[in-house]
Amino acid sequence: MAKWLIALFFALGSGLAMAIEEPSYKSLLQEDRMELRSYAPFTVAEVQVQGSFDEASRRGFRLIADYIFGNNQSITQPDRSEKIAMTAPVTVEPDPGTQGEQWRMHFVMPSSYRLQTLPKPNNSAVRLREVSEGLFAVIRFSGFTTESAIATRSEELQRWIQSKGWISTGSAQIARYNDPFTLPFNRRNEILIPVKRP
Repeated sequence: MAKWLIALFFALGSGLAMAIEEPSYKSLLQEDRMELRSYAPFTVAEVQVQGSFDEASRRGFRLIADYIFGNNQSITQPDRSEKIAMTAPVTVEPDPGTQGEQWRMHFVMPSSYRLQTLPKPNNSAVRLREVSEGLFAVIRFSGFTTESAIATRSEELQRWIQSKGWISTGSAQIARYNDPFTLPFNRRNEILIPVKRP
């Protein structure tokens, strides 16, 4: 088993003993599995990767996991690295403005950090970015995040958005909250689409 996968298991598995931090949001509307959320600003570590969804997910995860597990330079002690706590979810979306199989993956950074206080990545492929507050329409589902499941759920969510008269302002993001060893029926997956209300 790959070293990064074992590390992920223990990082996410620790969530059984204590809660794993998620981005802060307010639920404004909920109908069955659909929800409208207002997210507060947060910071992410992200990479851009090419390939199929599964290939990009694996490669992107390895790059960011490497950063949070210590391949970085501490701001306060430049001669040292720093481990960063795992958060949830791990999010993948089509890379805006590109064609073909190009994706952007990000991990949300713990709220105890700000952009200026996060360790500097040693790998230039990893970038740190602030995400501003915003509205997201969300659908939750369990099981595997296959391309067909993602397409089906995204279509459901788009229909809900249209039924409310909202306007999509970006691409669908695939968010996964569990380690790979969680049984499919216990998994929490979400599709998030940024929206605005007229």
